[in-house]
Amino acid sequence: MRADNRNIFLSTLPATRHERVAALAVVGVSSIVFACAVPFAGTPLPQIPAFVASYQSALAIIDLITAILLFSQFGILRSRALLLLASGYLFTAAAAIAHGLSFPGLFAPTGLLNAGSQTTVWLYMAWHAGFPVLVFGYARLKDRDGGPRIAGSVGSAILGSVVAVGVAITAVVWVVTSQHDVLPTLLSEGHYTSTSVAVVSTVWFLNVAALLLLLFRRPYSVLDVWLMVVMCAWLFDIALSAIFNVTRFDLGFYAGRIYGLCAAGFVLAVLLVDNVGLQAQISHLFAILRQRAASDRHRHNERERLFSAVVESSNDAIITKNLDGTITGWNRAAERLFGFTAAEAVGNCIDIIVAPDRRDEVHQILGRVAQGEAIEHYETLRRHKDGRDVHVSLGISPIRSAGGEIIGASKTARDIGDSKKTQEALNQEIEERQRIFETSQDLILVTDTFGRFVQVSPSSMTILGYRPEEMIGHVALEFIHPDDLDSTREEMRSARRGRLMRNFETRYVHRDGQPVTLTWMGTWSEPVRRHFFVGRDITEKRAAEAQFRQAQKMEAVGQLTGGIAHDFNNILTVITGTIGILADAVTADPQLVAIARMIDEAAERGANLTKHLLAFARRQPLQPREVDVNNLILETVKLLRPTIGEHIQIAPLLTEDTSTALVDPNQLTTSILNLALNARDAMPAGGKLVLETSNFYLDESYADMHSEVAVGNYVMIAVSDTGSGIPAADLDKVFDPFFTTKEVGKGTGLGLSMVFGFVKQSNGHIKIYSEEGHGTTVKIYLPRATGLHATAEESLLPSGIEGGNEVVLVVEDDALVRQYVITQIESLGYTTLEASNAAEAMTIINTAATIDLLFTDVIMPGSMNGRQLVDEALKQRPALKTLFTSGYTENAIVHHGRLDSGVLLLAKPYRKSDLARMFRLALAS
Repeated sequence: MRADNRNIFLSTLPATRHERVAALAVVGVSSIVFACAVPFAGTPLPQIPAFVASYQSALAIIDLITAILLFSQFGILRSRALLLLASGYLFTAAAAIAHGLSFPGLFAPTGLLNAGSQTTVWLYMAWHAGFPVLVFGYARLKDRDGGPRIAGSVGSAILGSVVAVGVAITAVVWVVTSQHDVLPTLLSEGHYTSTSVAVVSTVWFLNVAALLLLLFRRPYSVLDVWLMVVMCAWLFDIALSAIFNVTRFDLGFYAGRIYGLCAAGFVLAVLLVDNVGLQAQISHLFAILRQRAASDRHRHNERERLFSAVVESSNDAIITKNLDGTITGWNRAAERLFGFTAAEAVGNCIDIIVAPDRRDEVHQILGRVAQGEAIEHYETLRRHKDGRDVHVSLGISPIRSAGGEIIGASKTARDIGDSKKTQEALNQEIEERQRIFETSQDLILVTDTFGRFVQVSPSSMTILGYRPEEMIGHVALEFIHPDDLDSTREEMRSARRGRLMRNFETRYVHRDGQPVTLTWMGTWSEPVRRHFFVGRDITEKRAAEAQFRQAQKMEAVGQLTGGIAHDFNNILTVITGTIGILADAVTADPQLVAIARMIDEAAERGANLTKHLLAFARRQPLQPREVDVNNLILETVKLLRPTIGEHIQIAPLLTEDTSTALVDPNQLTTSILNLALNARDAMPAGGKLVLETSNFYLDESYADMHSEVAVGNYVMIAVSDTGSGIPAADLDKVFDPFFTTKEVGKGTGLGLSMVFGFVKQSNGHIKIYSEEGHGTTVKIYLPRATGLHATAEESLLPSGIEGGNEVVLVVEDDALVRQYVITQIESLGYTTLEASNAAEAMTIINTAATIDLLFTDVIMPGSMNGRQLVDEALKQRPALKTLFTSGYTENAIVHHGRLDSGVLLLAKPYRKSDLARMFRLALAS
C-alpha cells in the first residue's frame, strides 16, 4: 500500500513505468490490428441487427458503471476535472442508448424516437464529438492532486451533471429527429456521402486534440494513461466506422464498434481493479484501526495515570470547581500554597481562600468562564488558612462535558510573592536607569553588530541637534566625521575581539554641519551582542584648551616681545635721535643725505615692527578716550586715497547716529589703515573698499558662541573688499603673528595680528568673514563710550619744538641711550643731572638743590623700577614733575592695557621733537 492515502485513486495515483509500458503495448497491438483491418474495411458482411443491440447495450452499461465509479471518486476528491470526465462517460452511456433506440431495423423498421434516415449517423457524430470535448476539459483542469476542488455540496454537483447530460442528450435527439430534414445528408442508401468528410474531420480533430492535451499534461496518473488508450481506440473506431468503411454492416462498421466497446472496457477494467484494491486497503485499514483503538485505550489509561501523577506532583496549585464555586479537585501544591488539605477543601466553596472584599471578583471570573472565556496570568490576592495574604497568578479555563457543555472551571495558581518583589525591584532599577538615560547630559548610544543605532538618549538633541527617533535605525557611520571613521571601526572591532572597556575620542557631525568632539567610554556585551557607548561633549573643553594655549602663546610672545622691545627700543632711540643730527650735518652732500634718509626709514620700520609685536601681545600702553568713529574714518579715508591708488573705489557707509567709542584713536587709525592696505593687496586689478559703521548689540546667544565676548552695546566698524578672499583653511590662522599669504618680502604677517591684539586689549571683539573669489569683511566691535574721557593735559600739547631752562634728572641704565638723551636735552637749553639706576637717582634727589623734572626709564636693574623710583621721589619732593620713558611698559605703569591715571609716558624710540613736546607737557601739568 502506498504511504500517501490520496494516491489510492486512479485519478491521483502516479502511473508507474510498468503501467505506461502496458498501456503502450495495448495501443501498439490495437494499431497493428487497425492497420490490418483498414484494407478490408469496405468488405461487405451480413447484416446482424442483434450485434448492434448487443453492442449498444454493453457499451451503455459499461459507460454507466464507469461514470458511477468516477462520480464516487469525485465524491471523495471533489475534483472538477473528475466531475467532467464522469459526465463524459455518462454522456456516452446516454448517447449509446439513444443511438440504439433510433437505429433502423433494431426495434422498428425506421427506428424509434421518430428517427429518420440521418438520425443515427448524426447521433453517432454528436456522441463521438461530445465525449472528447469533456475529456479535453478534464485534461485542462487536472494536475498532480486532481485539480481545482468543488466547494459546495457533492450531491448537488453530481445531480447538476446528470441533469446537464440529460438536457444535452435530449437536445441532440430533438435536433436529429424533429429537425431531421434541415440537417445535411451524411448517409445515402447505406453509403456515406461526401458531406460527411467535413463532419468526420471535425470529430476526428476533437479526439486528436483531447489525446494530445492528455499527452502533454504531465505528470500522468493511472487514469490518464488508460484514458489515452481509450482515445486511441476512439480514433480507430471513428476511422473504421466513418472514414475507411463504405457502408453499414461492412468490416469497418463491425470492427469500429468492437474498438468502441474495447475503449469503454479499458477504463472500467482498471476502475474495477482500483475498487478491488481499495476494498483490500479498507479492510487493512479497519484492522489497523482496531489495533489503534486498543492501543489508544491503553494510552488513555496510561495518560490518566500520568495526568493524575502530574497534577499531584505539580509545583502549581491545580484546583477544579463547579460553576457555583464548589471545589471538586485540590492537589498537593494547593495544600502547600493555601494550607487546607484536600479533605478540608473538596466539597467546600472556593470562598475559603478568598478574602470577603474579593468574593465579587471570583463570581465575575466564574461568569466569564461560563461564557467560554479562558483567563491567563490573572494576578490577585488569595487568603491562606492562617489568614495571611498570598500573591498568586491564576490561569482559569472552562471544563467541558463530552457534549461540549461547560460544567466547571480548572484553575492553576502560582505563588508570585517572591517574584513580585523581585519584579518590583527590577522595575525600580529599570526606572532608575531609564531616568538616568533620559536625564543624562552625556550622549548614551546602543548599537547592534552592524553599528546601527538601537537606543539613543534624549541628550542627542542638545549635543548633535537630532532627536533620538531620527537616529534610531540608522548606522553610526552616517553621523561620524569622515576623518574618524577608520578609528571608530577599529574600536568596534577591538571590542568584539574581547577588549571590553575602552576610552577614545570621535568627532560626530552636528545637524548644522559643525564637528562635535566626544570622548567615549564603550563596552561590548556578547550575550545581547550590543555595543554600549557613553559620550561626553568636550567641544567646549577643547575650545577652552585652545584659548588657554592661545593665551599661553600670547603671554610667551608678550614676554619675548617685551625683552626685545626693551633692548631694541633703546638702540632705536639712539638711532632715530642721532640720525636727525647726522642729517643736519650732511645737508651739503646729497649722497650722504640719501644714506641718512635710508637709515631713518629703516629705524622707523624697526620701531613700527616693535609696536606691532607689542600690539599683538597686548602690551602697548593705550590711551583710550571718547572718539567719534565717523570723523576718524573720514580723516583716515583722506590718508588712504593717495595710498591705495585710483583703481580702487573707496565707499564710506557711515550711520549718522553711530555712537562714540572708548578707544585709543591713534591705534584705531593704524588698525584701519592696516586693514585697508591688506584689502588693497587683495585687489591688484582694482575693486571696491567699503568702510562701514553702525551701532550693534551683542546678545547672550552670540556671547554663548564666543566666550570672550561680553554682552552689551558696541560700535561696529566693518572694512570690506571685493578682492580674492581668504581660503577657508587659512581663516583660523590669519591673526597669528608672522602668518601671511603674501609673497616673500611683501609682508611681515603682523598687520592683522596687531589689529587683533589692539581690539582685544580695548575690550572689543573682531570677526572675519571671507569667501574665496568674492572678497573679505573684517568687523571690529568696540565698547560704546559713556562720557568724555579726554584729559586736560592733551589740550596743552605744544605744536612745535620748544626748549627750557629747568633742571632735569635723567635716570637711564643704558649708557649709550643716557648719553644721547642728555645731549638732546641740553641742546634744548635744559640743565641735566644723570643716574644709571634708582639708587643713584635717590642719592641725587636727596642732595641736589633743585630738580624740576624727573625723566626716568620704567625698566631698570636693581631693587626699584621706574615707577617705584617716582613714588619714593615724590615722598621727598611732592612738587616734583615726572615723565616716564620705556620701550616696554610691562605692568609698572600700565594696568588692564591702559596707562595709569596721571601718568605721562614717552615711548621709545622717539625723536627730539617728541622729547621737547613731552617735556613741556610734563612741566606744565
